[in-house]
Amino acid sequence: MPHLDRIALVEVAFPKFRDGRGFSAGRILREAGYTGELRAQGDVLIDQLPLMRRCGFDSFVPDVPLDETALARALDRYPDVYQKAADGRPPVWALRHG
Repeated sequence: MPHLDRIALVEVAFPKFRDGRGFSAGRILREAGYTGELRAQGDVLIDQLPLMRRCGFDSFVPDVPLDETALARALDRYPDVYQKAADGRPPVWALRHG
């Protein structure tokens, strides 16, 4: 994707929580080398935020405000992950088997 280095912000719309295309868009952008701000906007639910982070999103503009305490718990709930993603965290099986 040419010219990604010239874009400071990409906002991906999540029109309905059932629409997962935004997750793919985020991961594709990150894997293509996009390093700017990647924002999820729309019907963003608190339980989706950890996966959105893993797909490369670093800011969120939900239609409904999120409780900050619940948000912190959701993002810190699971210390290990089970598959590779755009965030580069190693899956737990890779840690176990070195």
